[in-house]
Amino acid sequence: MPTPDDLSPLAPAMTAWRRDFHRHPELGFEERRTAAKVAALLRGWGIEVTEGIARTGVVGTLRGRPGNRAVALRADMDALAMTEATGLPHASEVPGRMHACGHDGHTAMLLGAAQWLAAHRDRFAGTVHLVFQPAEESLGGAAAMAEEGLFDRFPVDAVYGLHNLPGLPLGTVAVPRGAVLASSDTWEVRFLGAGTHGAKPHLGTDATLAAAQFIAAIQAIASREVDPLGTAVVSVGHIAAGSAAAPNVIPAEVFLKGTARALDEAVRGHVERRLGEIAQAAAALHRLRAEPRYIRRLAPTVNHPAQAAVMLRAARAGAAAAQDGHPPITAGEDFSEFLARVPGAYAWLGTGDPAHPEGWHHNPHFDFNDAALAHGAAFWCSLVEAELP
Repeated sequence: MPTPDDLSPLAPAMTAWRRDFHRHPELGFEERRTAAKVAALLRGWGIEVTEGIARTGVVGTLRGRPGNRAVALRADMDALAMTEATGLPHASEVPGRMHACGHDGHTAMLLGAAQWLAAHRDRFAGTVHLVFQPAEESLGGAAAMAEEGLFDRFPVDAVYGLHNLPGLPLGTVAVPRGAVLASSDTWEVRFLGAGTHGAKPHLGTDATLAAAQFIAAIQAIASREVDPLGTAVVSVGHIAAGSAAAPNVIPAEVFLKGTARALDEAVRGHVERRLGEIAQAAAALHRLRAEPRYIRRLAPTVNHPAQAAVMLRAARAGAAAAQDGHPPITAGEDFSEFLARVPGAYAWLGTGDPAHPEGWHHNPHFDFNDAALAHGAAFWCSLVEAELP
C-alpha cells in the first residue's frame, strides 16, 4: 500500500496549495476561486472534471484498470466567518474569513492523492470519484449535492470522509465504530405574556419567569431522562427580552434559541419532544403562551461497519498508526447526508497534540499542520487500493 514516504515528494506542492487556500478563504457556496483551482489541477493530471454541483462543488472522476466498483472520497472546501489571529505569513487576506477547521488541508490532501493516483492508475481496478464539497459549515452543502443527483450521476459502492483532529498523534488514523459525530439541531422558544410595570408585576403575566424556569428544567433532559451511557446535549445560546434602557419594565415577550445534540435518532426524537413539552408546561404554569420550534439540521454521523473495517485495514496496510475506534464527538457534520444514501465511513487524521487550546478547531489561532498532508494523502491512496484491488 502507498505510505507517507511515497507521497512525501508531493508534500511541498500540497503545502503550497494548502497555504494558498488558507490565504484566500471562501464561505459556503462562495468557493469559486477554490473550486476553479481544484478543477484546473485535476484537469492538468488528466482527470475528468464536473463543476457546478451545488453551485461550487467539483467532482473529479479517475478511472483505473477495468473494474465494476466505484468509490467516492470527499473533502470539504469552505471556510468560517472568523477573523484570523495567527499572524502567519500565509494568514487569511480576507477580512472576517478564515480556514479555522482545516478544510484547506482536507482539499490539499485529496488533491495530492488525486495526483498520485492519476500517475498510478494501474494500481487499482475501477473508478474513484473525488468529491470536493462546498458549504459543510452549517449551510447544507452535502445535502445540496445529493439533492442535485450526486450519486445518480456518479454512482458508487461506498463513500468516505476524513477530517483532521488535533490532539491525536500526527499521522494516526482513528476509525470510529458506530457513531462518529452527533446530530446538530437548532431549537427556539418564544414566550408571550403581558408586559407591565416592574413595580406592579401582578398586573401582567411574566414571560421572563417562564423562560427562566424553562432554562432550568431543560437541564434535566440530558441529566435525568437520557441513559447515562447515551449522549444528549441541550444548550441555550441566545436570550432576548426587554430593553436595557427600561429595566423597570417586565417585558411581554422573551425569545430563546439554542442547540441540541444526540448520537442516535431515538435520543434526538426524545430531546425534540421534551423541549416542546417543557416550553408549554412552563408557559401554562405562568398563564401565558409558548411558541416552541425545533429545526432538524444534521443527522448523527454513524459509520457503516463494513466500510469502517475497510478504512481500518487501509490505515494498517499503509503504514499508518491505526486506531480501532474513537469516542464520539458532539460536533456535527453534514457527511451524514452522504451516509444516509450510500454505505460509507468517516475517520480522523491526527495532526499532533496542540500545546494549548488554541490549537483546536474554530479558533482564531488555528492553523492546519502541514506535516499531516503526506499522511492524509497516503491514507486516501491506500484506501483506494483496499477498496479497488
